[in-house]
Amino acid sequence: MSTERYNAREAEPRWQKIWDERGIYRTRNDDPRPKYYVLEMFPYPSGRIHIGHGRNYVMGDVVARFKRMKGFNVLHPMGWDAFGLPAENAAIERKTHPGKWTYENIATMREQLKLLGLSLDWSREIATCDPSYYGEQQRIFLEFLKGGFAYRRESEVNWDPVDNTVLANEQVIDGRGWRSGALVERRKLAQWFFRISDASEELLAGLDTLERWPDKVRLMQRNWIGRSEGLHVRFVVDHAPESLPQEIKVYTTRPDTLFGASFLALSPGHPLTEQLAAAHPALTTFVEECRRGGTSTAEIETQEKMGFDTGLKVRHPLGGPDLPVYVANFVLMDYGTGAIFGCPAHDQRDHDFASKYGLPITPVVLPADVDPASFSVAEAPYEGEGTLFNSRFLDGLTVPAAKEKVALTLENQILGDATVGERAVNYRLRDWGISRQRYWGCPIPIIHCDTCGPVPVPEDQLPVRLPEDVTFDQPGNPLDRHPTWKHVNCPACGTPARRETDTMDTFVDSSWYFARFAAEPGTAPLQKGAADKWLPVDQYIGGIEHAILHLLYSRFFIRTLKKLGRVSVAEPFAGLFTQGMIVHETYKDAEGRWLFPEEVERDGEGRPVKVGTGEPVTIGAPEKMSKSKRNVVPPEIVADTYGVDCARWFMLADTPPERDSEWTSAGIEGAWRFVQRIWRLVGEAVALAPDAVARPADFGTESMALRRAAHRLAAQVADDIERLRFNVAVARVHAFANVFADVLADARKGEVGTDMAFALREAATFLAAVVAPMVPHLAEECGQVLAGDGLMAEAGWPEVEADLLVEDSVTLPIQINGKRRGEIVVGRNASPAEVEKAVLALDLIAQALDGRAPKRIIVVPQRIVNVVA
Repeated sequence: MSTERYNAREAEPRWQKIWDERGIYRTRNDDPRPKYYVLEMFPYPSGRIHIGHGRNYVMGDVVARFKRMKGFNVLHPMGWDAFGLPAENAAIERKTHPGKWTYENIATMREQLKLLGLSLDWSREIATCDPSYYGEQQRIFLEFLKGGFAYRRESEVNWDPVDNTVLANEQVIDGRGWRSGALVERRKLAQWFFRISDASEELLAGLDTLERWPDKVRLMQRNWIGRSEGLHVRFVVDHAPESLPQEIKVYTTRPDTLFGASFLALSPGHPLTEQLAAAHPALTTFVEECRRGGTSTAEIETQEKMGFDTGLKVRHPLGGPDLPVYVANFVLMDYGTGAIFGCPAHDQRDHDFASKYGLPITPVVLPADVDPASFSVAEAPYEGEGTLFNSRFLDGLTVPAAKEKVALTLENQILGDATVGERAVNYRLRDWGISRQRYWGCPIPIIHCDTCGPVPVPEDQLPVRLPEDVTFDQPGNPLDRHPTWKHVNCPACGTPARRETDTMDTFVDSSWYFARFAAEPGTAPLQKGAADKWLPVDQYIGGIEHAILHLLYSRFFIRTLKKLGRVSVAEPFAGLFTQGMIVHETYKDAEGRWLFPEEVERDGEGRPVKVGTGEPVTIGAPEKMSKSKRNVVPPEIVADTYGVDCARWFMLADTPPERDSEWTSAGIEGAWRFVQRIWRLVGEAVALAPDAVARPADFGTESMALRRAAHRLAAQVADDIERLRFNVAVARVHAFANVFADVLADARKGEVGTDMAFALREAATFLAAVVAPMVPHLAEECGQVLAGDGLMAEAGWPEVEADLLVEDSVTLPIQINGKRRGEIVVGRNASPAEVEKAVLALDLIAQALDGRAPKRIIVVPQRIVNVVA
């Protein structure tokens, strides 16, 4: 057996079939063992997967298998984030139904995932497009609505006039729709929202409890929520007509710079802007131009600053000169009050704007150790700390002290029935708009009645199912033009009414799916008892690209469900890990077309050429695997060529799991060689010790050293997996393999005693068990050779003997007259006299003493030896 190769092509399907037939990964909620919930972010069923998709699933699988071996009742499920616009696009392009396209992709991807040998409980598989799933989501929506966590209002949206749909900011490219290319318009539409902004403070505070989340993710969420402390300041409009507001309220975090203000600016969407534009065609044209510009916060911040002088002026609240009022394209309506005062000397946006329109730029914060006479902000603003100047009663104060002084001053000024200034906490986080004008999504369970207004769909009429007979031959939402689906009677008054034709944002679908997995198959989708048993997810794994929206929305969703009494936990994910990507070099032919890796080979001189033609191929830098650039490797090719275990080993080795890893032929071939080496080592151990022997009373030096190495391996790899340091665990297995190989080589030279036979079989058993979470098929084969019965997938983690983890020797540095000259290895419990005797026997000491006796030898046990010559 020791000379035979491990045959992955034959072994892997066989073991996967055995696991499946025995149902060993099916989880029972009534299992008395402690629970452990490991989950990878579920995929969108877009088509076929490549090996790059597999890294996070393999990492999660290692954790799941390890925790089972440690005695936990493990939940490790899989599902599909199945709604979304790509399915509608596919329906248009392929003239098919989105559901048919989606379920065909699910079937394909399910089989591909099964190739990876993942220990998933497929009995709990869900698809968010299944009515049983989205029906429960509709119930949750109605509970949110009843509890005041959902509402409807008019909101500005990005509108594609060709596709007749709302676009997310990310779908607007250079002001045009990503698919139609049409100039995007800003329209006001009635939209449904979740009140996530009301939870801003508790979402922030909750981040402090997530100790097993990456710091960078928590920081990203903090910044996204964007808590700031500032001041609401009321600016009186000078000589305002009676038809206009008499004041403009501004939120600012820098009240200390008020004496540097040179203008006030309104958002294009500000109510005053709309009121002025109604009587001013030029302003209307300007607002329309602003709406055709960038739509995301980043684009608005970086685009060219444009303004329109309204002709209005406001009085300075601290007695400075009056300020002109502009409408500016960089002011956001959904932050603060939609109005700002501009201090060009200390803000880059304001500086750009003032420079363009010839407005004053007056510095009011002076850097330390700078002469005011030579300080200039004409070319660029100063945005650092300092002391106030050019600011009357604030001169000489630090920035924090000046902020407090202004706040106190304006809080004591009365204007009408309120103070001019009022302290305020503001958040960047806006309410979550969930309305989408598309078919392939969860229908919003509302009926619109001209008499009663929006009316919830009655509980006994849920789920509101999507109609199957829709067409995509026209732009826009097929639900709007369906001949019958939207026409219903009002549940309240019985008169003809209309269904809501908007569907929910797919982020809603992914904000509670992990709670659905908690309930056993065939039972109610969201059960408090089941959710309380399994939540929070102990280990969640996914890409850093989901650090904000998905994770933030999920946190809000679970907190809201807790307030409604549906679950007991406040945070859905106790531990979060964001894995790196698998990258691969790219290939182009002579005409610049992308090539798949299997279309490229090396010619006799090692140059890359196109298979079949010999045409030269250009190799590009490694990039994230993507179908568009064809630098993908299908799992079927890997399984057929090297075996899935090799791919799993490769994904875990060398590179820290949070970093990107490059897929290379040399790397996968190296993994294949090491998998074969593990197989050989186990085989050689069994050949030298064919039968299990009772544990002997005593062990020799060599057998004890092997036992120590094996037990240390099990202890260290367990710790590495707990810490998700998979590459370190792999490195430890490599190091142990070298030790094991040396012992086996020595054992082959002579007769194997009982103690060594026991140690060899124990080491082989430990090795097979330790690699079982990483290369489970190989481990099963090794287990059969070693024991012949039972499954490694159901075996426990090796029992580590604590005594064997204690080193029996220690290395002590040797100093001669205070200078380090060497070291010595002695028994850990050696007496000072024994250490002194061993040190005096060393050649380096003899040479240093040159025949003389040392004055003193100072032995610090287990620390150091000092020789005074």
